[in-house]
Amino acid sequence: MALPTISPAVADAEESGPSLVRGLSLLDSVLLLASGIIGSSIFLTAKDIAGPLPQPILFLGVWVLGGVISLFGCVAFAELGSMFPDSGGQYIYLREAYGDLVAFLYGWMLFSVANGGSIAALAVAAAAYMGRIVPVISQEHVVLSFAGIVLTRAHVVGLILISILTYVNVVGLRWGALLQNVSTWTKFTAMATFVVLGFAIGKGHWANFSSHGGSLTMGLSPSQFISAMGIGLIAVFWAYDGWVYITWVAGEVKEPRRNVPLAMVLGILVVGVIYMAMNMTYVYAMPLSEVAKHETIAHAAAEALFSPGAAVWLSATIAISCFSAAATCTLSGARVYLAMAQDGVFFKRMAVIHPKWRTPAFSLVGQGVWAGVLTVSGRYDQLYTYVIYGMVLSYTLTVIGLFVLRWKRPDVPRPYRCAGYPWLPGIYILVGAAWTLNTIITRPAEAFWGTTIVLIGVPGYLYWKRRGSEASRIIG
Repeated sequence: MALPTISPAVADAEESGPSLVRGLSLLDSVLLLASGIIGSSIFLTAKDIAGPLPQPILFLGVWVLGGVISLFGCVAFAELGSMFPDSGGQYIYLREAYGDLVAFLYGWMLFSVANGGSIAALAVAAAAYMGRIVPVISQEHVVLSFAGIVLTRAHVVGLILISILTYVNVVGLRWGALLQNVSTWTKFTAMATFVVLGFAIGKGHWANFSSHGGSLTMGLSPSQFISAMGIGLIAVFWAYDGWVYITWVAGEVKEPRRNVPLAMVLGILVVGVIYMAMNMTYVYAMPLSEVAKHETIAHAAAEALFSPGAAVWLSATIAISCFSAAATCTLSGARVYLAMAQDGVFFKRMAVIHPKWRTPAFSLVGQGVWAGVLTVSGRYDQLYTYVIYGMVLSYTLTVIGLFVLRWKRPDVPRPYRCAGYPWLPGIYILVGAAWTLNTIITRPAEAFWGTTIVLIGVPGYLYWKRRGSEASRIIG
């Protein structure tokens, strides 16, 4: 078997000397994964599930089902993470299974829209919810309006938050992890308080958990029932998205062959428990028929359980949750671009690790600048909806890659082997493929523009590959 070649970018990075620090413990890793998953979706998605699934057992059951299916994907990723315990995670798995182009297009999608857009959206959301407590930074206050771009004070605060997150992560992994951990524990404490007080002193009703007439399938035909479950799963998958973040920072995790797989499984279980607790609190607060009417279900539930004043406290909780998730996106995403640059298929400067702080400083700064551009553009939410199906497709391709690498690279050590292979990853592939196909059929415009965004990266790939080949010839 041929040995892998070293790109000029990697050679340059290695000559500079410094390397990343393996400073993330198992607890840090679990918190990173859980924080990255739990952003704003748990406070917003209940309406989209209660509508098609108005029975409590189905409403709660689809959250369990979504968590289980995500866990099936996790155990597949866990084997891949134990095989390739380096920063870049899913990018590396795709590269090893399918080659440079597929891996690059995934990384391009992350940089251009998925991760950059997530950072922008979460930062602005955190600022917007802060604005409900401190009205001076409300989204209603317009700072600049030009050529269709509307910049509010919330956008300005969002830019400031992105700058803070970028700076803290640049000056050291420990500082970045500390910021993430503190904000995550604060978020968990606030959510736990909401749940405990909701059931202890809240003005809810246990009768809301009972089904009121109709069969479990709600009188629908099997195909209609499956379609309703599928609609509910779209929102649930959105809420569980983010469990791959820990793979992106695998190069900085202590004992990665053990801790990366373990963190993925433990993190999904922690998130599943939190999601069930929050959704049970929503159902306790009001019947599902009412849940289906409220876009911001957390505020509505807080008002029903306690008082209108409690909604202000919930705004602070959501702001912290969004900030914590943005911290995770900032810390982890830059490691993918580092791996791409080290492979010679991205900006060369991003392959450099800072000699003092031992962080991918230039990758972090580039990520922060682009997230700021998306923030100012105001198009981050729309762009992200275009690539959602691409993200699910990338997860599906990666799990298929597990089968490919079992055949293609049987020699690579696998300290952890996928539980339930081949059935559990096979189920995930079927669900992911069906979900992606359904998106293409039912939302062709979004699928088209999402594919277009990904393919825009092809000229860049060809440019970087040609430049790398020319550099290799010169060195030779």
